[in-house]
Amino acid sequence: MAAARKRRGAAARKRRERRLRGALVAGGVGVVLLVAFRDAVWPYLVGLVLGGAAAGGWWLWRIDRLLRGGDRRWRQEEAVRAGHRTLAEVDAMTGTEFEDFVVDLRRRDGCVEARRVGGSLDNGADVRGVLPDGRSMVIQCKRYTPRSGIPSREVRDLLGAKAHFKADVAVFVATTYFSGPAERFATENEILAVHRDHFGLWNNGASLLSLAAVNGLGQGDRRHRARWKRTYD
Repeated sequence: MAAARKRRGAAARKRRERRLRGALVAGGVGVVLLVAFRDAVWPYLVGLVLGGAAAGGWWLWRIDRLLRGGDRRWRQEEAVRAGHRTLAEVDAMTGTEFEDFVVDLRRRDGCVEARRVGGSLDNGADVRGVLPDGRSMVIQCKRYTPRSGIPSREVRDLLGAKAHFKADVAVFVATTYFSGPAERFATENEILAVHRDHFGLWNNGASLLSLAAVNGLGQGDRRHRARWKRTYD
């Protein structure tokens, strides 16, 4: 048995030696041919190397782009999930908690320096901040029951706050609907009036400023509001 293993080991060593000698001979022949025909072969080698480098660079860029895109989508989805509350949970908040929640939603949208300033001396603004495009912003927040409408005088107060703080954008965020005069006053004075339906869209991931395209819409006619009141009464 020992002699047989010894013979098999010797045979394996010989095979490895033959393969090594073959590889060395092939390598040597390749080097000789490369030197002999370097003027003809050199452009192809350069093209092959450059093409491989370009393909490798493109592949790495593509992978990086896919990873970064996936990471951005994941972070955005996580931010929406982290900030999302049902409207029933929002209705159960205190006024201060609702203001803090609005601050969180603004930060999710990329607003910088978003902070709550509500209180007895808030001068008509509950939240202030700076939009991603650099414009200043004031927000009035009203966490009312769904059956209590927003009167026009409260929207007028926000217009005064916009002038007081010299803000570029004014937003009125409510958990209910706006009265007809309040809604008209808001649209006529370029105040973004976010009623309950639009707040639900914002809460579910839409950006706040995207709602400007439907400002003054979505509350329906008088019959719609009557059904709204019956629902929440």
